[in-house]
Amino acid sequence: MTKYHNRKVKLDGYVFDSQAEARRWQELRLMEKADAIHALEVHPTFFFSINNVSLGYYKADFQYWENGRRIVEDVKSEATRKLPVFRLKKKMMLALHGIEVQEVLA
Repeated sequence: MTKYHNRKVKLDGYVFDSQAEARRWQELRLMEKADAIHALEVHPTFFFSINNVSLGYYKADFQYWENGRRIVEDVKSEATRKLPVFRLKKKMMLALHGIEVQEVLA
């Protein structure tokens, strides 16, 4: 058990941080099989740097393409979606990579 009371889940060779994240994985896999989305990735990592200075990274829960658009998702509970570090990384994703992270509520 973690400080946010989530339980890690092993599924299809991946370790998900919560049951909600594992459920979302199953939903996205079905969508991919139905050709609604493609190029589904688990835990893609995005690096932040300015003027060749590394500022850290953000590891999303999922990334995929839908109707020609890149979608980056993070499964969040009400408690974790308000964390300052997540809010900052979400803003950095938009500012440095032009990607708006989609929050999926658990």
